[in-house]
Amino acid sequence: MAEVVLELPDSLRGELKEPLGPVYTDAEVLYGDATAPIVAVGDIVTYHLLEAGHRPDVALVDGKTKRERVEREILDAIDGFDHRIEVENPPATLTEELLSALVDAVGREGSVVITVRGEEDLAALPAVVAAPDGASVVYGQPDEGMVLASVDEELRVRCRELLAAMDGDYDRLSAILAA
Repeated sequence: MAEVVLELPDSLRGELKEPLGPVYTDAEVLYGDATAPIVAVGDIVTYHLLEAGHRPDVALVDGKTKRERVEREILDAIDGFDHRIEVENPPATLTEELLSALVDAVGREGSVVITVRGEEDLAALPAVVAAPDGASVVYGQPDEGMVLASVDEELRVRCRELLAAMDGDYDRLSAILAA
Protein backbone atom coordinates (compact mmCIF):
# COMPACT_ATOMS: atom_id res chain seq x y z
CA MET A 1 0.00 0.00 0.00
CA ALA A 2 1.38 3.39 -1.01
CA GLU A 3 2.03 5.87 1.79
CA VAL A 4 -0.55 8.67 1.72
CA VAL A 5 1.10 12.06 2.27
CA LEU A 6 -1.98 14.29 1.87
CA GLU A 7 -5.71 13.65 1.74
CA LEU A 8 -8.39 15.98 0.40
CA PRO A 9 -10.86 17.07 3.09
CA ASP A 10 -14.48 17.54 2.01
CA SER A 11 -14.25 21.20 3.06
CA LEU A 12 -11.75 21.92 0.26
CA ARG A 13 -13.60 20.23 -2.63
CA GLY A 14 -15.49 23.37 -3.67
CA GLU A 15 -12.34 25.48 -3.78
CA LEU A 16 -10.67 23.01 -6.16
CA LYS A 17 -13.45 23.45 -8.73
CA GLU A 18 -12.05 26.91 -9.57
CA PRO A 19 -9.71 26.54 -12.61
CA LEU A 20 -6.03 27.51 -12.19
CA GLY A 21 -5.96 29.14 -15.61
CA PRO A 22 -7.97 29.67 -18.80
CA VAL A 23 -10.25 26.86 -20.05
CA TYR A 24 -9.86 25.66 -23.65
CA THR A 25 -12.03 23.40 -25.77
CA ASP A 26 -9.55 23.11 -28.67
CA ALA A 27 -6.28 21.21 -28.02
CA GLU A 28 -4.56 22.90 -30.96
CA VAL A 29 -5.30 26.40 -29.61
CA LEU A 30 -4.25 25.34 -26.10
CA TYR A 31 -0.99 23.89 -27.42
CA GLY A 32 -0.30 27.15 -29.25
CA ASP A 33 -0.55 29.02 -25.94
CA ALA A 34 1.34 26.43 -23.86
CA THR A 35 5.07 26.49 -23.18
CA ALA A 36 7.34 23.53 -22.50
CA PRO A 37 7.62 21.40 -20.59
CA ILE A 38 3.99 20.34 -20.73
CA VAL A 39 2.54 18.18 -17.95
CA ALA A 40 -0.87 16.67 -18.80
CA VAL A 41 -3.04 15.39 -15.97
CA GLY A 42 -5.82 13.04 -17.07
CA ASP A 43 -6.57 10.55 -19.81
CA ILE A 44 -8.88 12.77 -21.86
CA VAL A 45 -6.52 15.77 -21.81
CA THR A 46 -3.58 13.54 -22.77
CA TYR A 47 -5.64 11.94 -25.54
CA HIS A 48 -6.70 15.31 -26.99
CA LEU A 49 -3.10 16.57 -27.03
CA LEU A 50 -1.88 13.35 -28.70
CA GLU A 51 -4.71 13.43 -31.24
CA ALA A 52 -3.68 17.01 -32.10
CA GLY A 53 -0.16 15.70 -32.73
CA HIS A 54 1.44 16.97 -29.52
CA ARG A 55 2.99 14.57 -27.00
CA PRO A 56 3.16 16.05 -23.49
CA ASP A 57 6.53 15.80 -21.75
CA VAL A 58 4.79 14.20 -18.76
CA ALA A 59 1.33 12.62 -18.68
CA LEU A 60 -0.52 11.23 -15.65
CA VAL A 61 -3.33 8.83 -16.51
CA ASP A 62 -5.54 6.42 -14.56
CA GLY A 63 -7.75 4.86 -17.25
CA LYS A 64 -10.80 6.76 -16.03
CA THR A 65 -12.76 9.93 -16.65
CA LYS A 66 -15.41 11.16 -14.22
CA ARG A 67 -14.89 7.91 -12.28
CA GLU A 68 -15.85 5.78 -15.33
CA ARG A 69 -13.46 3.71 -17.45
CA VAL A 70 -12.27 5.49 -20.58
CA GLU A 71 -12.91 3.92 -23.97
CA ARG A 72 -10.38 1.42 -25.37
CA GLU A 73 -9.56 3.87 -28.21
CA ILE A 74 -8.33 6.41 -25.63
CA LEU A 75 -6.28 3.84 -23.69
CA ASP A 76 -4.69 2.61 -26.92
CA ALA A 77 -3.85 6.15 -28.06
CA ILE A 78 -1.91 6.92 -24.87
CA ASP A 79 1.18 5.13 -26.08
CA GLY A 80 4.61 5.83 -27.47
CA PHE A 81 6.10 7.59 -24.46
CA ASP A 82 9.83 7.12 -23.88
CA HIS A 83 9.35 6.07 -20.26
CA ARG A 84 6.50 4.53 -18.26
CA ILE A 85 6.15 4.66 -14.47
CA GLU A 86 3.39 2.89 -12.52
CA VAL A 87 2.27 4.21 -9.14
CA GLU A 88 -0.48 3.67 -6.62
CA ASN A 89 -2.58 6.63 -5.50
CA PRO A 90 -6.00 6.10 -3.87
CA PRO A 91 -8.83 8.56 -4.71
CA ALA A 92 -8.68 12.00 -3.05
CA THR A 93 -5.07 11.52 -1.95
CA LEU A 94 -1.49 12.25 -2.93
CA THR A 95 0.91 9.41 -2.17
CA GLU A 96 4.67 9.53 -1.76
CA GLU A 97 4.89 7.19 -4.76
CA LEU A 98 2.96 9.57 -7.06
CA LEU A 99 4.80 12.66 -5.84
CA SER A 100 8.23 11.06 -6.27
CA ALA A 101 7.31 9.79 -9.75
CA LEU A 102 6.13 13.29 -10.70
CA VAL A 103 9.42 14.89 -9.59
CA ASP A 104 11.38 12.16 -11.42
CA ALA A 105 9.31 12.59 -14.61
CA VAL A 106 9.59 16.39 -14.70
CA GLY A 107 13.39 16.13 -14.42
CA ARG A 108 13.82 13.25 -16.86
CA GLU A 109 14.93 13.41 -20.50
CA GLY A 110 12.28 12.23 -22.94
CA SER A 111 8.55 11.85 -22.50
CA VAL A 112 7.11 10.05 -19.46
CA VAL A 113 3.68 8.57 -18.83
CA ILE A 114 2.78 7.89 -15.20
CA THR A 115 0.05 5.26 -14.98
CA VAL A 116 -1.83 5.63 -11.72
CA ARG A 117 -3.61 2.75 -10.03
CA GLY A 118 -6.34 4.68 -8.25
CA GLU A 119 -6.81 8.32 -9.17
CA GLU A 120 -4.64 11.15 -10.54
CA ASP A 121 -7.16 13.98 -10.06
CA LEU A 122 -5.17 15.97 -7.49
CA ALA A 123 -1.84 15.68 -9.33
CA ALA A 124 -2.16 19.07 -11.06
CA LEU A 125 -1.42 20.85 -7.76
CA PRO A 126 1.94 19.19 -7.01
CA ALA A 127 2.73 19.29 -10.76
CA VAL A 128 2.59 23.10 -10.63
CA VAL A 129 4.87 23.10 -7.58
CA ALA A 130 7.34 20.62 -9.14
CA ALA A 131 7.46 22.08 -12.66
CA PRO A 132 9.89 24.86 -13.60
CA ASP A 133 8.81 28.44 -14.23
CA GLY A 134 7.29 28.74 -17.68
CA ALA A 135 6.05 25.14 -17.76
CA SER A 136 2.43 24.33 -18.59
CA VAL A 137 0.24 22.03 -16.52
CA VAL A 138 -2.87 20.98 -18.43
CA TYR A 139 -5.78 19.22 -16.75
CA GLY A 140 -9.46 18.61 -17.38
CA GLN A 141 -12.27 20.81 -16.11
CA PRO A 142 -15.29 18.45 -16.10
CA ASP A 143 -17.91 19.32 -18.72
CA GLU A 144 -16.02 22.51 -19.67
CA GLY A 145 -12.70 21.66 -21.32
CA MET A 146 -8.98 21.74 -20.57
CA VAL A 147 -7.32 24.14 -18.14
CA LEU A 148 -3.93 25.61 -19.03
CA ALA A 149 -2.07 26.46 -15.83
CA SER A 150 1.07 28.45 -16.72
CA VAL A 151 3.62 27.89 -13.97
CA ASP A 152 5.02 30.96 -12.25
CA GLU A 153 5.73 31.84 -8.63
CA GLU A 154 2.25 33.31 -8.06
CA LEU A 155 0.52 30.11 -9.22
CA ARG A 156 3.01 27.96 -7.32
CA VAL A 157 2.15 29.87 -4.09
CA ARG A 158 -1.59 29.35 -4.75
CA CYS A 159 -1.08 25.61 -5.23
CA ARG A 160 1.10 25.36 -2.11
CA GLU A 161 -1.70 27.06 -0.13
CA LEU A 162 -4.25 24.55 -1.43
CA LEU A 163 -1.93 21.64 -0.64
CA ALA A 164 -1.23 23.04 2.85
CA ALA A 165 -5.00 23.12 3.51
CA MET A 166 -5.23 19.35 2.98
CA ASP A 167 -5.05 16.77 5.74
CA GLY A 168 -1.69 15.09 6.24
CA ASP A 169 2.02 15.83 6.25
CA TYR A 170 2.62 19.02 4.24
CA ASP A 171 6.27 19.13 5.33
CA ARG A 172 6.78 15.67 3.82
CA LEU A 173 5.17 16.83 0.57
CA SER A 174 7.44 19.89 0.49
CA ALA A 175 10.52 17.72 1.04
CA ILE A 176 9.56 15.35 -1.79
CA LEU A 177 8.76 18.15 -4.25
CA ALA A 178 11.99 19.99 -3.40
CA ALA A 179 14.08 16.92 -4.19
